[in-house]
Amino acid sequence: MSIQSELPPEVSGLLRSAVVSEFATISAAGVPIDTPILCLTPDDLATVDLATGIAYPAKAERARRNPRVGLLIEGMAPGEPVISIAGLASVRDADIQANALRYIAETASGGAVIVPWETAREAVWYWSRIIIEVTPVRVLWWASRDLMDGPPQRWEATAGTVSRPSDPAPAGSISAAPKWGETPWRELAAAAAASTMPAHLTLLDEHGFPLPFRVADIVVTDAGSRFCVPAGAPWQKQGKATLSYEGRSTFVGEATLDGAEATMTVERTLPMVADLNELWTPSPTTREPLMARLRHELARRGQTIPAIPDAEPAPTKGAQARKARIERLKALAG
Repeated sequence: MSIQSELPPEVSGLLRSAVVSEFATISAAGVPIDTPILCLTPDDLATVDLATGIAYPAKAERARRNPRVGLLIEGMAPGEPVISIAGLASVRDADIQANALRYIAETASGGAVIVPWETAREAVWYWSRIIIEVTPVRVLWWASRDLMDGPPQRWEATAGTVSRPSDPAPAGSISAAPKWGETPWRELAAAAAASTMPAHLTLLDEHGFPLPFRVADIVVTDAGSRFCVPAGAPWQKQGKATLSYEGRSTFVGEATLDGAEATMTVERTLPMVADLNELWTPSPTTREPLMARLRHELARRGQTIPAIPDAEPAPTKGAQARKARIERLKALAG
């Protein structure tokens, strides 16, 4: 059964033009972890492709170890669907030079770069990418966010569907993440809940796939947080979970669902996603650890630092679709 021919146009169209997905992987301890990540969906929808920096490869390493992953792609314009994908990941890091060139063509020429190319091309730590291909095994969708208390529509892959094997894991140990200052979780939780950032809870479903869904009406409690969840979310009723605010504040704990309400006890927080401005024009204290991690990860794979082209390449068809979508959203925002 073909995902391209079986999905309705509004769903396949959003998949092809989506800019960002909530991408969930599972840690070695069984914790589902969600991170926002750019989509690079091929036009045939055989896979939904994502990319993470080789200088910060943890999510790719989690996907290689446990290929069960989850995606949430949310329409931002009126009448657009919300799409949840349970899929099998294949990690591609055997040719970082080719990955970098693809990522540049998919993003830089599609409006994702916020600085001139002469500046952006110097950020080799950003363009050096691991590609993660996700083969969908189940797609759920709702016609709009307002309908998520009802049952989703559904597409299922043929029984026995598998993904291509990942590239072999590199030798040696993953590079150490830079140290980060720890703020008491209640202070972080209060600031995050008071912000305008959307929050996503990630739990495992009955088949062991980590699925992120947006939650609302968050109240910080002595033990963690309380919030409302969409009734259509296909989760287990209790389990290890993360609550993530755009990856900038992420809380790890145990979630329990009771109807439309959920509670989560917080055990710890995760490091924050880096400020994008620091990736383009980083201070020396940011640049040096990024370059050290980049060199370490490339050495593990027997590869050299990619050559970044002097000029932006022509955008891919996907980049053109994403750029058009960004422009439409800007126009709707006024």
